Amino acid sequence: MTGSRVVALGHYQPARVLTNDDLAAMVDTSDEWITSRVGIRTRHVGGPDEPVDEMAAYAGAKALAAAGLEPAEVDLVLVATSTAIDRSPSMSARVAARLGMGSPAVMDINVVCSGFTHALATADHAIRAGAAERVLVIGADKMADIADWTDRSTCVLLGDGAGAAVVVAEPDGAAGPGIGPVLWGSVPEMGNAVRIEGTPPRFAQEGQSVYRWATTQLPPIARKVCEKAGVAPEDLGAVVLHQANLRIIEPVARKIGAVNAVIARDVVDSGNTSAASIPMALSKLVERGEVHSGAPVLLFGFGGNLSYAGQVIRCP
Repeated sequence: MTGSRVVALGHYQPARVLTNDDLAAMVDTSDEWITSRVGIRTRHVGGPDEPVDEMAAYAGAKALAAAGLEPAEVDLVLVATSTAIDRSPSMSARVAARLGMGSPAVMDINVVCSGFTHALATADHAIRAGAAERVLVIGADKMADIADWTDRSTCVLLGDGAGAAVVVAEPDGAAGPGIGPVLWGSVPEMGNAVRIEGTPPRFAQEGQSVYRWATTQLPPIARKVCEKAGVAPEDLGAVVLHQANLRIIEPVARKIGAVNAVIARDVVDSGNTSAASIPMALSKLVERGEVHSGAPVLLFGFGGNLSYAGQVIRCP
């Protein structure tokens, strides 16, 4: 059975950094109020000349270079995003054009904060079905464009960025699949708990409902992800959850039982970057050498639609 594995990663963030003190000059908040409630200290914010597809293309180019692949060798591009304002061309088509690709299949996937893990599973499924051999998977969002900068409960959370992974076909080996089976789902009746609605679109959420759901319902699901992959939580090398809020990440990671794992906490420096958060956090861990090649890593996305998706991968 042909499986797949992640062979390289890349990420991109805008140069402008917005601190908590900067936000305190805009809305009624403070550094202490923000850090005590969500653990975020800074976030990167793109300007009008940094569209989503440009950020995605930068991250994708970095991942391709790390993989030693030319853009023309990619046969499928998947971009997870919820901040694509135009309906067509898609972000994936625009990324393919920016990178000078040949004739890849292109597809956008909008599952908001769990978009990247949904897209990674889709890449794995396409490879297993024989529909692709080399896939560029990107999570990219420009949350600053949809933030309500007058709402202190939400604007303090959001940041911009992109993260990318190169996924290639590989026979499933004795060490287990490079990308393990996905466990995904949603809670449709609670879908309105996280929203991007209106004209112009604006981000809003029911923070307490999301917090209770994430900290109580997600840990047993994440443990089932490990079970499907045949990996015990205590054997994980790293846990990369959606970087929503440090006060969600830390208790969920603890309840999973990943006592020996490196826990990604990129939210402190980057804020909530939606679909970009998992690949960007993982790319930074690998770049800093905090997770060794081949280590099992739990990726688990959750958020908008109250959707979730997770898989265990082998670190590139």
